Amino acid sequence: MTGRRRTSTTTPRIPRSRRTRPVRTALLSAGALAVCGAVAVGCGAVPGVMGGGGDTVTVMTWAPQDTSATNKPGMPAMAQAYARWVNAHGGLGGRTLKVLVCNDHNSAADAAACARRAADEHVVAVVGSYSQHSDSFLGPLESAGIPYLGGYGLTKQEFKSPLSYPVNGGEPALLAGLGEELGRSCGRVALVRPDTIAGDELAVPFNAGLKASGHAAATDVRAAEGATAYDDQAKQALETVTGGTGGTTGASGKGCVVPVLGERTDTFVDSFRRVRADYPEVRTASVLGSVDQSVVDAAGGASGAYEGAYATSWYPVASDARWNTMKKVIKDNAFGDNRIDAADAGVQTTWLAYTALRQVVRSLGDGEVTARAVQHALDGGLKVTTGGLTPTLSWRFEDLAAVIDYPRLVNSDVTYQVVREGRLVSARKGFVNVSKTLETPTSS
Repeated sequence: MTGRRRTSTTTPRIPRSRRTRPVRTALLSAGALAVCGAVAVGCGAVPGVMGGGGDTVTVMTWAPQDTSATNKPGMPAMAQAYARWVNAHGGLGGRTLKVLVCNDHNSAADAAACARRAADEHVVAVVGSYSQHSDSFLGPLESAGIPYLGGYGLTKQEFKSPLSYPVNGGEPALLAGLGEELGRSCGRVALVRPDTIAGDELAVPFNAGLKASGHAAATDVRAAEGATAYDDQAKQALETVTGGTGGTTGASGKGCVVPVLGERTDTFVDSFRRVRADYPEVRTASVLGSVDQSVVDAAGGASGAYEGAYATSWYPVASDARWNTMKKVIKDNAFGDNRIDAADAGVQTTWLAYTALRQVVRSLGDGEVTARAVQHALDGGLKVTTGGLTPTLSWRFEDLAAVIDYPRLVNSDVTYQVVREGRLVSARKGFVNVSKTLETPTSS
């Protein structure tokens, strides 16, 4: 299926981005069972033939899977479940949603290949995806005029491309918010992060948050992304933060170790637990995506390393009732797929990205749904609501935050969570906006 072009043999002058129902019926009826899993639509109905007819809206979701580093299989799986649900309830304005998935393997070459495939398949948007290789995939998307809607927000480039439409503040907002919080109560701080290009960008907003609370910059501890143990990094972090009660410009307290290693954070915590007995007590903290309830449980719950730890998220805590619709969609349409965790920040981001896509397509009415039409709707002032899971989202020029390093930022809100009695719960009510902290991060 990868890279195959579908062309019309009946009306050659119709643009390729608009598929006519008779041709798609003939093509897809013959091979629907064979390709259903590959194109990631809800099986049981022939794609493009729903409710007596209508066009198909084709999008793509990608994420790394089956790698030795961070994996996000729940994001494409959430996209598949969303397609089954929306198609069973009338589609997108009467159109069938077709979701293609791609595995970027945490590889720059494969991320670029996913983007080229999106162009070859004439998708109208890449939605709710995760990749740290924005330098590789944004160029092909921009050349093809394909919007990147609701990326995870790992890199600065996702907040600079004119065709990127983020639904959250990405890693920069999480780290700035966490730095603000820890700067008020921590002694020395060590940030443990991946030794990658994307990892290189993490210290800047974190230190900006520390500085906003009158704290000195954190010690930067680099770690191999796919390591199976982090004893050396744990020792380095512990030695740094227990070397004294100073290291701040006003704050005092226990030292704080902040691992931000994505899926490998739990591996770091295993090492941390092994070596921490030789050091004074310290606090830990992280961001959602590196820490979730399953990681807290694996670390020992209420008696583990994360008890009392802060974590920042873009969204309300997973137990919040505002997630109930998403949870019902997962329950009814994921068919027990254990890749999908409703508490995972990637799954939540994919849900919100598709929520935005649905409103974009509805705004187009009976008009043709193309990549250009989606872009114009997003640039034209469409207001996207998410049931209170984020602020109302809009990507007009006047709605962009005044953050030099992140000019496409429209949502710089974060929430604070804390581990109490082994459970991640809300640390304070509502959202906290960190746009002022992000406005001058390079000066930190």
